[in-house]
Amino acid sequence: MTALAADRARYDRATAHLDAPLAIVDLDAFDANADDLVRRAAGKPVRVASKSVRCRALLERVLARDGFQGIMSFTLAESLWLARSGFDDVLLAYPSADRAGFGELAADPKLAGAVTVMVDDPAQLDLIEAARDGGREVVRVCLELDTSLQLFGGRVRVGARRSPLRSPAQLADLARSVARRPGFRLVGIMAYEGHIAGVGDAVAGRPLRSRAIRLMQAAARRELAERRAAVVRAVRSVVPDLEFVNGGGTGSVQQTAAEDAVTEIAAGSGLYVPRLFDNYTSFTGRPAALFAQPVVRRPGVGVVTVLGGGYPASGAAGPDRLPVPYLPEGLAYDPQEGPGEVQTPLLGSPADDLLIGDKVWFRHAKAGELCERFEVLHLIEGDAVTATVPTYRGEGRTFL
Repeated sequence: MTALAADRARYDRATAHLDAPLAIVDLDAFDANADDLVRRAAGKPVRVASKSVRCRALLERVLARDGFQGIMSFTLAESLWLARSGFDDVLLAYPSADRAGFGELAADPKLAGAVTVMVDDPAQLDLIEAARDGGREVVRVCLELDTSLQLFGGRVRVGARRSPLRSPAQLADLARSVARRPGFRLVGIMAYEGHIAGVGDAVAGRPLRSRAIRLMQAAARRELAERRAAVVRAVRSVVPDLEFVNGGGTGSVQQTAAEDAVTEIAAGSGLYVPRLFDNYTSFTGRPAALFAQPVVRRPGVGVVTVLGGGYPASGAAGPDRLPVPYLPEGLAYDPQEGPGEVQTPLLGSPADDLLIGDKVWFRHAKAGELCERFEVLHLIEGDAVTATVPTYRGEGRTFL
């Protein structure tokens, strides 16, 4: 029996009493992935990206492990909810226009002490100030650095369009704006290099593309390391007691951790290891989060149909955003239909061994987005479900 076949047998035994559709997290794989992130971070704390987990119980589990510290959240409402739930170090990774949320933040000392908000424009400071509604708590602020690689005088850009702040002078100017404003305190800098951390450099069947990605990423790492160090020096000249400099992502943990200017690493997808993280030369994780759909039809030889399954991930539409049939091995989508809203035909010889009611296991393309489809995660240890915990959706929380 192959290792994958053994995993399928374990998952089927563990969930034999449960009807699909359902979602699981293999805790043995989850914990092994957590250990690997800590190893690659080489002594720098890992801040957990909550959007890649979206389950409070699993956030608590990973933060209880040595080497992890703090949460990187994705909306202000989520940040406040997490802070009220007892998480005391929450960095909001994106600017917000949630005026009501800022009013709550500025009025509550516990929330103001636990949550740090993201800023890359003085207008965002103006919005926060106008939203205070009498609240006098100091708002903790982090500045975001644009990490994109720009070539040929900026005519070619590689990287996400996030912050407009690129040069040391630009970040130092905004740092001075924060320092001059009563009621705000600058505590950190964040820089997410998604074109390095979130792009696989070993694309199956595409050796030339893979080499081009590796060359791009090597150039981007060199440029960013030099610029990030200069930015940190410039901002520290304004705010010497800066608390943290956050960088990285699952795909670049060890490279980012090697930069002296960086004090902590962000990662989250590396805990679940969705399919988009299969194509990396720098690390290998274990798929930990899966979902199962039940076989409901057998239309013919070499074909089964499962219920639902059309759960595309965010990003530019394409085949890489689709979940993939994982167990049993050897199943593929019908190219005429793909994964469907209410049914998904699957082709391949393993289909002939599947019976009505059997489970087919899938991997989602991106990590936490799977949790938007399921209210609970069944946590598996060995060949047993040892706990069932709510996702954000299961707690009635759909932040985006």
